Amino acid sequence: MKKYAAEMIGTMWLVLGGCGSAVLAAGFPGVGIGWAGVALAFGLTVMTMAYAIGHISGCHLNPAVSIGLWMAKRFPAKELGPYILAQVVGGIIGAGILDVIASGHAGFSPSQGFASNGYGIHSPAGFSLLSCFVTEVTMTAVFLIIILGATDPRSHPGLAPVAIGLGLTLIHLISIPVTNTSVNPARSLAVALFAGGDFLSQVWLFWLAPILGAAIGAVVYGLIQRSENAIAPKGEF
Repeated sequence: MKKYAAEMIGTMWLVLGGCGSAVLAAGFPGVGIGWAGVALAFGLTVMTMAYAIGHISGCHLNPAVSIGLWMAKRFPAKELGPYILAQVVGGIIGAGILDVIASGHAGFSPSQGFASNGYGIHSPAGFSLLSCFVTEVTMTAVFLIIILGATDPRSHPGLAPVAIGLGLTLIHLISIPVTNTSVNPARSLAVALFAGGDFLSQVWLFWLAPILGAAIGAVVYGLIQRSENAIAPKGEF
């Protein structure tokens, strides 16, 4: 249960820290952190939690990551369901806390977007469904390659949280204008539940594309790694 609690807390922090920076701080008049600040915030949430709980649960914080690690034979199948449930619950808790905080400002409504992901008219820059699908698949695939490489025993595991956090930051810098960046089904579902409407009806894409991307990333890393080196039993930081 400690592992599941850690995943729940970590995913709560990712949604509260990452989406919270977008909702509360990105557009603050005169001193807003903008998209670059939001990208950094998402990276920092993963990096800080990787050091905090990586030794407890592996710090996946993301159903796509858990599935990708399972495909790479670094994570047991029996843990997939409980991990994904813990991540979804944690994300919803984080979104709920953010909703309470943001609701203290006059005129706030989660239906305005609430850092949700979307395509078409709900894409920040109006990108098409195809563009958003390709973006999410590609970004998640690369994210899995970064995770698998950084946590490989031949690498420098102590620095893995830094590499993974910076990798997620770069992914956000690339893709916020396209989809508002998901690469994480739990993050997408959590805020969409509060935003409702079209944001919730579009959340299917942000489950399908990241999971497909994670599977591709796991396969690609398996093809490029040196076969004589054993794969670690878990994707842990």
